[in-house]
Amino acid sequence: MELIAQFIDIVLHLDKYLAVVLADYGNWIYAILFLIIFCETGLVVTPFLPGDSLLFVAGALAATGGMDITILIGSLFVAAVLGDNTNYWIGRSVGHRVFRWEQSRFFNRAAFDKTHSYFETHGGKTIIIARFLPIFRTFTPFVAGVAKMTYSRFLPLDIAGGAIWIGSLCLAGYWFGNIPFIKNNLSFVILGIIAVSLVPIAIGWLRHRRTASQAL
Repeated sequence: MELIAQFIDIVLHLDKYLAVVLADYGNWIYAILFLIIFCETGLVVTPFLPGDSLLFVAGALAATGGMDITILIGSLFVAAVLGDNTNYWIGRSVGHRVFRWEQSRFFNRAAFDKTHSYFETHGGKTIIIARFLPIFRTFTPFVAGVAKMTYSRFLPLDIAGGAIWIGSLCLAGYWFGNIPFIKNNLSFVILGIIAVSLVPIAIGWLRHRRTASQAL
Protein backbone atom coordinates (compact mmCIF):
# COMPACT_ATOMS: atom_id res chain seq x y z
CA MET A 1 0.00 0.00 0.00
CA GLU A 2 2.86 2.35 0.78
CA LEU A 3 4.34 1.82 -2.69
CA ILE A 4 0.96 2.50 -4.31
CA ALA A 5 0.53 5.68 -2.27
CA GLN A 6 4.03 6.78 -3.23
CA PHE A 7 3.38 6.13 -6.91
CA ILE A 8 0.10 8.11 -6.79
CA ASP A 9 1.94 10.96 -5.07
CA ILE A 10 4.58 11.00 -7.83
CA VAL A 11 1.94 11.02 -10.59
CA LEU A 12 -0.12 13.79 -8.97
CA HIS A 13 2.93 15.93 -8.15
CA LEU A 14 4.88 15.09 -11.26
CA ASP A 15 5.74 18.76 -11.81
CA LYS A 16 7.70 18.93 -8.55
CA TYR A 17 9.49 15.62 -9.01
CA LEU A 18 10.35 16.32 -12.63
CA ALA A 19 11.63 19.78 -11.77
CA VAL A 20 13.90 18.26 -9.09
CA VAL A 21 15.22 15.67 -11.57
CA LEU A 22 15.87 18.46 -14.08
CA ALA A 23 17.75 20.50 -11.49
CA ASP A 24 19.82 17.52 -10.37
CA TYR A 25 20.65 15.93 -13.71
CA GLY A 26 20.46 18.73 -16.27
CA ASN A 27 20.51 17.47 -19.86
CA TRP A 28 20.32 13.88 -18.66
CA ILE A 29 16.61 14.61 -18.26
CA TYR A 30 16.16 13.84 -21.97
CA ALA A 31 17.61 10.34 -21.50
CA ILE A 32 15.52 9.74 -18.37
CA LEU A 33 12.30 10.79 -20.09
CA PHE A 34 13.28 8.76 -23.17
CA LEU A 35 13.68 5.66 -21.00
CA ILE A 36 10.35 6.17 -19.23
CA ILE A 37 8.38 6.60 -22.48
CA PHE A 38 10.21 3.70 -24.12
CA CYS A 39 9.44 1.37 -21.21
CA GLU A 40 5.82 2.51 -20.92
CA THR A 41 5.17 1.79 -24.59
CA GLY A 42 7.62 -1.03 -25.20
CA LEU A 43 7.41 -3.37 -22.21
CA VAL A 44 4.15 -5.09 -21.32
CA VAL A 45 5.28 -5.27 -17.67
CA THR A 46 5.41 -1.48 -17.19
CA PRO A 47 1.99 -0.09 -18.23
CA PHE A 48 1.78 1.74 -14.89
CA LEU A 49 4.42 4.34 -15.79
CA PRO A 50 3.11 7.89 -16.30
CA GLY A 51 2.57 8.79 -19.94
CA ASP A 52 0.09 11.57 -20.75
CA SER A 53 0.73 13.55 -17.58
CA LEU A 54 4.50 13.18 -17.99
CA LEU A 55 4.37 14.65 -21.50
CA PHE A 56 2.23 17.58 -20.37
CA VAL A 57 4.48 18.46 -17.42
CA ALA A 58 7.64 18.04 -19.52
CA GLY A 59 6.20 20.49 -22.05
CA ALA A 60 5.41 22.95 -19.26
CA LEU A 61 8.98 22.72 -17.95
CA ALA A 62 10.33 23.27 -21.46
CA ALA A 63 8.35 26.51 -21.63
CA THR A 64 10.28 27.81 -18.60
CA GLY A 65 13.57 27.28 -20.43
CA GLY A 66 14.52 24.08 -18.63
CA MET A 67 14.46 22.03 -21.83
CA ASP A 68 14.44 22.60 -25.56
CA ILE A 69 10.92 21.79 -26.79
CA THR A 70 12.18 20.61 -30.20
CA ILE A 71 14.69 18.17 -28.68
CA LEU A 72 12.08 17.07 -26.14
CA ILE A 73 9.41 16.27 -28.75
CA GLY A 74 11.93 14.70 -31.13
CA SER A 75 13.54 12.42 -28.56
CA LEU A 76 10.26 11.31 -27.00
CA PHE A 77 8.75 10.67 -30.43
CA VAL A 78 11.67 8.34 -31.19
CA ALA A 79 11.19 6.65 -27.78
CA ALA A 80 7.47 6.12 -28.42
CA VAL A 81 8.00 4.63 -31.89
CA LEU A 82 10.89 2.41 -30.79
CA GLY A 83 8.85 1.28 -27.79
CA ASP A 84 5.84 0.29 -29.85
CA ASN A 85 8.00 -1.46 -32.42
CA THR A 86 9.82 -3.39 -29.72
CA ASN A 87 6.46 -4.45 -28.29
CA TYR A 88 5.19 -5.40 -31.75
CA TRP A 89 8.17 -7.63 -32.53
CA ILE A 90 8.09 -9.26 -29.09
CA GLY A 91 4.44 -10.12 -29.70
CA ARG A 92 5.19 -11.31 -33.21
CA SER A 93 8.10 -13.49 -32.08
CA VAL A 94 6.19 -15.24 -29.27
CA GLY A 95 2.84 -15.39 -31.05
CA HIS A 96 3.50 -18.76 -32.67
CA ARG A 97 4.24 -20.21 -29.24
CA VAL A 98 1.06 -18.80 -27.74
CA PHE A 99 -1.11 -20.21 -30.52
CA ARG A 100 0.68 -23.46 -31.25
CA TRP A 101 -2.02 -25.56 -29.57
CA GLU A 102 -4.79 -25.81 -32.17
CA GLN A 103 -7.41 -27.02 -29.70
CA SER A 104 -6.43 -24.87 -26.74
CA ARG A 105 -9.43 -23.54 -24.84
CA PHE A 106 -8.12 -19.98 -24.82
CA PHE A 107 -5.36 -19.80 -27.44
CA ASN A 108 -6.75 -21.62 -30.45
CA ARG A 109 -6.17 -21.02 -34.13
CA ALA A 110 -9.69 -19.66 -34.68
CA ALA A 111 -9.14 -16.96 -32.04
CA PHE A 112 -5.81 -16.09 -33.61
CA ASP A 113 -7.39 -15.74 -37.07
CA LYS A 114 -10.16 -13.52 -35.71
CA THR A 115 -7.63 -11.28 -33.95
CA HIS A 116 -5.53 -11.04 -37.10
CA SER A 117 -8.62 -10.18 -39.15
CA TYR A 118 -9.64 -7.50 -36.64
CA PHE A 119 -6.28 -5.76 -36.82
CA GLU A 120 -6.22 -5.96 -40.61
CA THR A 121 -9.67 -4.32 -40.74
CA HIS A 122 -9.69 -1.97 -37.74
CA GLY A 123 -6.02 -1.87 -36.83
CA GLY A 124 -5.49 1.66 -38.13
CA LYS A 125 -7.81 3.44 -35.74
CA THR A 126 -6.86 1.06 -32.91
CA ILE A 127 -3.13 1.80 -33.19
CA ILE A 128 -3.68 5.58 -33.25
CA ILE A 129 -6.45 5.87 -30.62
CA ALA A 130 -4.66 3.52 -28.22
CA ARG A 131 -1.83 6.07 -27.93
CA PHE A 132 -4.11 8.18 -25.75
CA LEU A 133 -5.36 5.30 -23.59
CA PRO A 134 -3.31 4.32 -20.52
CA ILE A 135 -2.52 0.59 -20.39
CA PHE A 136 -4.05 0.08 -23.86
CA ARG A 137 -1.13 1.86 -25.51
CA THR A 138 1.20 -0.63 -23.82
CA PHE A 139 -0.66 -3.76 -24.90
CA THR A 140 -2.01 -2.79 -28.34
CA PRO A 141 1.29 -3.09 -30.27
CA PHE A 142 2.00 -6.39 -28.51
CA VAL A 143 -1.39 -7.79 -29.54
CA ALA A 144 -0.88 -6.42 -33.06
CA GLY A 145 2.38 -8.36 -33.21
CA VAL A 146 0.81 -11.54 -31.83
CA ALA A 147 -1.95 -11.20 -34.45
CA LYS A 148 0.75 -10.69 -37.11
CA MET A 149 -0.71 -7.41 -38.31
CA THR A 150 1.10 -6.56 -41.53
CA TYR A 151 4.19 -4.57 -40.51
CA SER A 152 4.06 -2.29 -43.55
CA ARG A 153 0.59 -1.26 -42.32
CA PHE A 154 1.50 -1.10 -38.64
CA LEU A 155 4.61 1.10 -38.96
CA PRO A 156 3.17 4.24 -40.66
CA LEU A 157 0.11 4.17 -38.40
CA ASP A 158 2.33 3.81 -35.36
CA ILE A 159 4.51 6.71 -36.49
CA ALA A 160 1.43 8.88 -37.05
CA GLY A 161 -0.04 7.95 -33.67
CA GLY A 162 3.26 8.61 -31.91
CA ALA A 163 3.66 12.01 -33.55
CA ILE A 164 0.12 13.07 -32.62
CA TRP A 165 0.41 11.78 -29.04
CA ILE A 166 3.83 13.22 -28.23
CA GLY A 167 3.35 16.46 -30.14
CA SER A 168 -0.12 17.33 -28.86
CA LEU A 169 0.55 16.72 -25.16
CA CYS A 170 4.03 18.26 -25.06
CA LEU A 171 2.80 21.35 -26.89
CA ALA A 172 -0.31 21.55 -24.69
CA GLY A 173 1.97 21.68 -21.66
CA TYR A 174 4.33 24.12 -23.41
CA TRP A 175 1.51 26.53 -24.30
CA PHE A 176 -0.80 26.17 -21.31
CA GLY A 177 1.11 24.45 -18.49
CA ASN A 178 2.43 27.69 -17.00
CA ILE A 179 -0.83 29.62 -17.01
CA PRO A 180 -1.25 30.57 -13.31
CA PHE A 181 -4.60 28.83 -12.85
CA ILE A 182 -3.41 25.61 -14.46
CA LYS A 183 -0.03 25.71 -12.68
CA ASN A 184 -1.70 26.24 -9.29
CA ASN A 185 -4.12 23.38 -9.92
CA LEU A 186 -1.84 21.02 -11.80
CA SER A 187 -2.85 17.98 -9.73
CA PHE A 188 -6.45 18.45 -10.87
CA VAL A 189 -5.31 19.02 -14.45
CA ILE A 190 -3.35 15.75 -14.38
CA LEU A 191 -6.37 13.94 -12.95
CA GLY A 192 -8.42 15.51 -15.74
CA ILE A 193 -5.98 14.28 -18.37
CA ILE A 194 -6.15 10.77 -16.92
CA ALA A 195 -9.96 10.91 -16.74
CA VAL A 196 -10.30 12.10 -20.34
CA SER A 197 -7.91 9.35 -21.46
CA LEU A 198 -10.11 6.76 -19.77
CA VAL A 199 -13.40 7.99 -21.29
CA PRO A 200 -13.12 5.86 -24.48
CA ILE A 201 -12.43 2.78 -22.32
CA ALA A 202 -15.56 3.48 -20.25
CA ILE A 203 -17.66 3.99 -23.39
CA GLY A 204 -16.38 0.74 -24.88
CA TRP A 205 -17.14 -1.12 -21.64
CA LEU A 206 -20.70 0.28 -21.51
CA ARG A 207 -21.30 -0.66 -25.13
CA HIS A 208 -20.03 -4.16 -24.45
CA ARG A 209 -22.35 -4.46 -21.44
CA ARG A 210 -25.28 -3.21 -23.50
CA THR A 211 -24.53 -5.64 -26.35
CA ALA A 212 -24.15 -8.51 -23.92
CA SER A 213 -27.46 -7.71 -22.18
CA GLN A 214 -29.27 -7.46 -25.53
CA ALA A 215 -27.85 -10.82 -26.58
CA LEU A 216 -29.42 -12.36 -23.48
